[in-house]
Parts: sequence; C-alpha cells; structure tokens
Amino acid sequence: MEPIRVLDLGLVPAVRSQSVYHAVAHTFGPHTPDTLILVAPERPYVCIGYHQDIDAEVDRDYCREHGLPVYKREVGGGAVYLDRHQVFVQWVFAPDHLPADLPGQFDLFARPLVDTYRSLGIEAYLRPINDIHVSGKKIGGTGAAQIGGARVLVGSLMFDFDKETMSKVLKVSSEKMRDKVFQGLTDYMTTMREQLGEPADRDATVSRYLAACEEALGAPVVAGELAEEELALADELDTRLASEEFLGIRGRAPVGVKIHQDVRVVEGALKAPGGLVRVTARLREDRVDDVTFSGDFTLLPADGVTAIEEALRGCAVSQEELTARVESVYLDRALESPGLAPADFARVLVAAAGPAA
Repeated sequence: MEPIRVLDLGLVPAVRSQSVYHAVAHTFGPHTPDTLILVAPERPYVCIGYHQDIDAEVDRDYCREHGLPVYKREVGGGAVYLDRHQVFVQWVFAPDHLPADLPGQFDLFARPLVDTYRSLGIEAYLRPINDIHVSGKKIGGTGAAQIGGARVLVGSLMFDFDKETMSKVLKVSSEKMRDKVFQGLTDYMTTMREQLGEPADRDATVSRYLAACEEALGAPVVAGELAEEELALADELDTRLASEEFLGIRGRAPVGVKIHQDVRVVEGALKAPGGLVRVTARLREDRVDDVTFSGDFTLLPADGVTAIEEALRGCAVSQEELTARVESVYLDRALESPGLAPADFARVLVAAAGPAA
C-alpha cells in the first residue's frame, strides 16, 4: 500500500471532530491518499447515528439546559456523549484497500486499537460484531459507512468516560430507568483510566497506536495536512451536521392524519444482534401505508433504509411477505447490515402491528 496520511488534529471545535472525516470522505477521489484522522473535541457534545430518531434517543431539554450541542453523523450506531477524554480514530480509505466484507473491515480496524490497549497492559479483544471489550466490559465500539467515494471506519481510544452524563443525555421513560442505564454503564463499560488506575499519556498512546496501524496495514503512516478542498467542505459541514434539517433526516412516519377504523399508527422496537431497530408505521386495512425505521444499527449504503421503506409501502403486514420484499431490496442494492437480517425488519413491524395484523 501507498503511505497513509495521518491528520493528528489535537483538540478542535466540537462539530469539527465530526465534520473533518465527512469532508475528507465526500471529496475523496482517485488521488486522495488513504487517511487516518486523530482528533478530540474542545467541548463536550452529543452525537447520534445516521439511522436514529433524535427525539426517540436524546433528551434534548437536558442537552439545551447544560449547553450540550447535538450533531448527527453519516455513520450508524447509537447516541453517545463525547468529550476531550476520548481520542477519535477515523479511517477514510479507498474501499478496495480494505477487506471486501464488513466484518473483515471491523476486524482490521479494531486490530490496532486492541494492540494498543494490550501494549499498555490492558487485555482487550474484539467482540464481534464491532465492539472492543476488556474482561466482558466495553472499552469502545466501532462504526462504518460509505461516504462519497470512501469507506469510513470510526472508533476511539477511550482514555476516560463520563458515564453519569451519558445516562442523562439519553431519552428514557423514567428516572428509575435512567438509574438502571447508569448502573449498566458502570458495570459493563470501562476506560484506560479505570484499567490502569491512572490517566494514560495521550502522545505516547497515540504513538503506540500509529505503530500498530503500520503493522496491521503493512504501510507507513506519514503526517499530512488537509487539502484546501477538504478544509472548505469541513467549514460547510460544520453548519450542516448541526442543522435541524439534517438532525431530522430520519424523522418518524407522519402521524398528523385522521385515524379511523381502517387506519392506525403503530410503533415498536426489536433488539437484534446488530443493534436496536425502531419502527413507526401507518397501517391502512392492515397494509403498510407509510413506515420509518430508525435505530443504532449499521446498514450500508445508508440510503438502503429508505429503499426498504419504499419497498414495503402497500405490502400486507405478514412476516413472509414483508421479509420477501426486504430480501429483494438487499439483493438489488447489495446491502450490508452485520447482525441484522431482512427478517428483522419484518419482525419488528409485525410485532408493532399486533394481533390485528
């Protein structure tokens, strides 16, 4: 492989920690070098996955009251609180420079992270599909997307993590539920600080990580800079990623219609191995009149969800017919969704529809 460009940007404005890899990916062309970005935000913020419904996932009132901006990324996964105690790792590569299958890409991307932790004495390992664990506790997840002409893989070096704030930014049904979320984060998530008993040195850890990348990728990593085109687009994306229009791109199915005996709106959720799938649907005479899927799953390409929704309109609410239509979209669009099968989209919709279906 050709040398890999490294952009170690240090601390940047919060939104720039997301917009920079989007900009590199959207401008990626035949002469763009494979790029590895290291970055952390100057101030805390909340970021949601591309397929998520912000009003279902994030307590926006809490975020407003505590000055936490909310951004959406073009990568799947869940809502997360982020601050300067994580160093974000972002790969923007030519697709044919990575393994052909998504699990293989996650495996390659996770390898330098795992090796870095192990070099520090932390016995980390990849827990399929795309989480990194230490003794059964999560020390980071990874995500993927096809953005522009590039394949993007994202993760982090987890120096420390504010679990209490994370539990407060999520939308939950009650304070009792919030307490359970916090306890779950406490019991099943860990950090370098917890594992080592003291803060890890940022520069030394990053140096270990870059050396691990060279070994895993079989190519040298070389310090570089953003091109003018990339920087200009990052400036534009700083605004777009925070816009209400983009935040609502996966909005719920419309409910502002008159409901009568033949029309009803239903909601439901399903936890699949690849993540949580939410559905909001309007049914007319037990056929799909309109439907929206959201959640913290990974599905590539990202607009495949829209294609699934369109394919299901007019379909009878039955597991067999819905599955067949989704399978057809998967085949036609060559969709990838690790841990999530076509039948799962059908299953969550059938369950939401209930006995009347």
